[in-house]
Amino acid sequence: MAAHLLEFEKGWDEHFRKFDASVRERIWKKVLQLEQPLPHRHLKHGLPFFVEEVGGYRIVFEVYEKEMTKRIHFIGNHKQYEAWYSS
Repeated sequence: MAAHLLEFEKGWDEHFRKFDASVRERIWKKVLQLEQPLPHRHLKHGLPFFVEEVGGYRIVFEVYEKEMTKRIHFIGNHKQYEAWYSS
């Protein structure tokens, strides 16, 4: 099966860039795994977003199967994630 292309929404790294290098590395490994066509958990029923967890951190993205792309919208810790999806 073909890999997905990763796209990044403007501002996706607002919190990510402030994390420790070791944390960024762990999260980035998971981001690269998103290129694979694996099943994902919906953020909330009725919303187009999916979420992946890396310890206490969250990656929020949309999947466009027709275009074979995944667009990263947000990466942050759990508290930042709750604030993001509540807004």
